[in-house]
Amino acid sequence: MSFTLENIQQARARIAPYILQTPLLRLPALDPYLGCQVYVKAECMQITGAFKLRGAMNKMLSLPREQLEQGVAAASSGNHGRALSYAAKMLGVRATIIMPDTAPPVKLDAIRELGAEIVQCAPQDRYATADRVCAEQGSVLVPPFNDEDIMAGQGTAGLEIVERCPEVDTVIVPLSGGGLLGGVSTAVKALSPNTKVYGAEPAPLPRYSASLAQGEPVTVPQQPTIADALIGNRPGSLCFPVIQAHVDGVAAVDDPVTLRAMKLLLTQGKLLAEPSSCIGIGAVLQGLIPVSPEDKVCFLLSGGNVGLEQLRILEDIPL
Repeated sequence: MSFTLENIQQARARIAPYILQTPLLRLPALDPYLGCQVYVKAECMQITGAFKLRGAMNKMLSLPREQLEQGVAAASSGNHGRALSYAAKMLGVRATIIMPDTAPPVKLDAIRELGAEIVQCAPQDRYATADRVCAEQGSVLVPPFNDEDIMAGQGTAGLEIVERCPEVDTVIVPLSGGGLLGGVSTAVKALSPNTKVYGAEPAPLPRYSASLAQGEPVTVPQQPTIADALIGNRPGSLCFPVIQAHVDGVAAVDDPVTLRAMKLLLTQGKLLAEPSSCIGIGAVLQGLIPVSPEDKVCFLLSGGNVGLEQLRILEDIPL
């Protein structure tokens, strides 16, 4: 396999001036609810509010300047688009972001404020639309996950987890196309082979659960989910073999449980994160990932870009 720890270490050196090393926090108030020693990697505190800045910046800094000057474009449900828009602004290039018409207003507004152009379409059409926009503008397509430079950038969060908590027993990561889990699992397993690494995906879109069962990437029907940052319906072709090699399992989490996890994190953990970020906590709440009281379990909180309208739906959710 060509993707290794060295790719991730090179990415860390490249992106260090542009990102935050986000905190790894111990949240003992959540221990009684989850049955383990709870830690969180707070990528919801990253500069653009999500982990995506790591991969987008690494990809941008890996491109020749003459390519960057043609502009960049991406298909995104929000967080990758915001990260790419920020990176483009930092480097002085044009960005066009293709977003699903289901994207929350808070994510649309944040991207517009960074000066990027937005093109909206149906969720299932966003990649074809991105290809069309690139052909029309001459822009460079920066994929949200299926790219080794992107995966390497995301994997830098895994380096930080193990360095800050070398005794970590389990790491649980939100899962869509697989760039974050692929990078983090590669880093964690290289530095701490006995640490378990799991992915958590929405039950309405069990693309990795189905693909791992089949032994190859498969497409699942596009369905709505409260986890609006995890709406991919097929694993990335480059991400899948990395995840297949390094990950100990994948949990498909029901949407109501993800909302319960979000409320638990906010009310008991005192941290605000978007629903997609809380899906790993949901996986343990739902009993899908084994943990025990002595286990140190790190939940990667992938993003915090959430609007007030999303918080209101938590009022009737039981803990």
